[in-house]
Amino acid sequence: MSWFLDQPLTWLVATLVAYRLGVELLARTRLAVMQPVLVAIVVLGAALLSFDVDYQTYAEGTSVLVFILGPATVALAVPLHRQLHRLRGFAVPMLVALVLGVLVSITSAIVLVELLGGTEELARTMSPKATTTPVSIALSAEVGGIPALTAVLTITAGILGAVAGPWVLDRFRVHEPRARGIAIGGVSHGIGTARALAEDPVEGAFSGLAMGLTALLTSILIPVLVALLL
Repeated sequence: MSWFLDQPLTWLVATLVAYRLGVELLARTRLAVMQPVLVAIVVLGAALLSFDVDYQTYAEGTSVLVFILGPATVALAVPLHRQLHRLRGFAVPMLVALVLGVLVSITSAIVLVELLGGTEELARTMSPKATTTPVSIALSAEVGGIPALTAVLTITAGILGAVAGPWVLDRFRVHEPRARGIAIGGVSHGIGTARALAEDPVEGAFSGLAMGLTALLTSILIPVLVALLL
């Protein structure tokens, strides 16, 4: 049994099966909380803890999936290209919204930590949470945060946005797919974009665009805001 659990292929297959389980549960139940990423995290986390498998073994087995993340992110440009005509008259409002969103995201994270008595290091760790995980990890290290904790916070933000984002937008009667996509992609990055793509191709395309621009804008603005606020 130990030999089987130590094989890299075991955890690669387990990850794919866990994600597929999440897809099936979401399709059958139609419950927002059954997001495939969330289901996969719970199932794999329970399995790793139950069988006492260390992170290094899991990371070695799933390294190919990490490699594929790069091309997969670039591939998000395909649905955007198909919806490119919808950018006319929308580019300037979108950029203004994203800049304001990044400013609020970074500032609120820092201020909230300070108000709750958290350390400066924790504030730096939380500040890039709205960007996609690889970018947030790099930015956290750059501004003096804890990259591993930033990764956890980023994934948590993505899951919460994917689960609750569409519901919140519905409550505020935001039905325009471009606006919904910008809102979800700007705070929930790849996980939210996957949810947006499943709901509407236009919404998904603009969510992918917002994810990329949010990462770029955060990279530019975060050193300035951290220096001003901390």
